[in-house]
Amino acid sequence: MDRSGVTLERMRSFARVVERGSLSAVAREQGVGQSTVSRHVADLESALGVTLLNRTTRRITLTDEGQRFHAEARTILRLVDEATDGARSAGGGLTGTVRVSCTAALGVRHVCRMLFAIQDQHPEIVVDLSLSDARIDLVREAVDVAIRLGPLVDSSMQCRTIGQSRRVLVASRTYLARHGRPETPGDLSRHASIRMSNVAGHAMLQLRRPDGTEVLIPFEGHLLVDHGLAAREALIQGRGIAAAHLWLIDDLLAAGTVEPILPDYRPEPVPLSLLIVPGRTRIRRVRMLVDSLAASLAALPGLVQE
Repeated sequence: MDRSGVTLERMRSFARVVERGSLSAVAREQGVGQSTVSRHVADLESALGVTLLNRTTRRITLTDEGQRFHAEARTILRLVDEATDGARSAGGGLTGTVRVSCTAALGVRHVCRMLFAIQDQHPEIVVDLSLSDARIDLVREAVDVAIRLGPLVDSSMQCRTIGQSRRVLVASRTYLARHGRPETPGDLSRHASIRMSNVAGHAMLQLRRPDGTEVLIPFEGHLLVDHGLAAREALIQGRGIAAAHLWLIDDLLAAGTVEPILPDYRPEPVPLSLLIVPGRTRIRRVRMLVDSLAASLAALPGLVQE
């Protein structure tokens, strides 16, 4: 075995190919040609004297030797990251990149400003922010921290619960002037709705009565959107009634652009959490950003503690 050929650069490329399942995806991520990533893996295999990956035109799979090496390589790369972080920290401020994923509407409306404030305090921190409502694989996409709305299904990540995001039924003044104001939950079935197509059960609205019991109301209409900012714009344009997070429309409520509907009947709140890739909080810049985001998110309009 040629130990000099087992470099960190080649190990990183190999680990990311395994996690992304694609040479081209890793090449785009690293800003290099696909041939460079392929050569890194081939040179690593040559140095080790074993085949790490089985490659076909459709998929990439690990060999038994690749499986063992990948587990060890991830540990080594994590330790290198931690050691590098510790050395940089000894010299002063925090440096390096933190990759954050956030649901799009929350990111645009609030999280961007939170991250700007963090960078103002730590100007050497590079923030790589990805805005998407898709439930991405954090390890596969090389994300350190994800801000998630809704129930969590990925138990392999560290979770930091922020609270419950309250929602309210709202409509614009123009909509209410044209179509009237619902007086009971049953009236909602006769009104236009603005629904999120990427939310399970969007055709039924679950409301909590003043006495604490719940009622399910059909909530159908002609407009489905998959982005919170599109729902916000539809509200402004008077396209219907929506169950909106307070942080999405707090300014519209304050300006009187939209008004609460059936204020005694509350849609169920939605959990807001931070997901962190295990081990990343041992890196100071990631730990700092998680702590800062947690404090800022807890102050969002409509955020309540469980």
